[in-house]
Amino acid sequence: MTTLSDIAILLIAAFGAGVLNTIAGGGTFLTFPALVFTGMPPVAANATSAVAVFPGYLAGALGFRNELGRFDRRALLRLCLITLAGGVVGSGLLLISSNAAFSVVVPFLLLAATLVFLLGDRIRAFAAAHARAVTPQGALGLFSVSVYGGYFNGGLGIVLLALFALWGMTDLHGMNGLKTGLSFVLSSISVAVFALAGLVAWPQALLMMLAATAGGYAGAPLARALPKETVRWLIAAIGFGMSAVFFWRLVAG
Repeated sequence: MTTLSDIAILLIAAFGAGVLNTIAGGGTFLTFPALVFTGMPPVAANATSAVAVFPGYLAGALGFRNELGRFDRRALLRLCLITLAGGVVGSGLLLISSNAAFSVVVPFLLLAATLVFLLGDRIRAFAAAHARAVTPQGALGLFSVSVYGGYFNGGLGIVLLALFALWGMTDLHGMNGLKTGLSFVLSSISVAVFALAGLVAWPQALLMMLAATAGGYAGAPLARALPKETVRWLIAAIGFGMSAVFFWRLVAG
């Protein structure tokens, strides 16, 4: 980060990500591309992006502490341990991914995350219609989702909500609380792994953390004022646009 234009791009992207995450999610669609466009290698950009949005998960987990408190502590600890294990594996996969390999995967991940976000309500409804009780397969599902979240967390919240619906959960507030809590756990281990591996560009990350926090605060009144469909299609447009850009970069070589 050497120019004022780079700083401006990162601040605007992080602020916008904070706003989006407060309203509906999707902040990764802004922070990750902004870091790549300012010249950061894709693997480091993904790690730095994870750190940039981390405070939002902490704030969300604290906000849902009452909902989390209603879960059986032993069961919650079990879910957290599964999430940690998956997060370690996913983060480890990112560490051994070359920038060239990750650049090939990124457009597909962005496109998949956008589709998951856009079709989130339908996915949750389908999952609820095919719900079953928590089983060892449920643990495997959470582990698999956590691996994805440790590697690339775009659309993670929607996937977690769909998974909970498959488990038979129906209380949306409880589901959101568990989603936010497990997202915080997952992000914590990912950030720790990325930091220890030296992947995080701390000047950019700290700057973006401040801007994302400010954006999260500013997003609260917008969340109450904007229609849900307007926000969802706005985020989808950003996701599809970023996917197209990265596909073009991949083809252009």
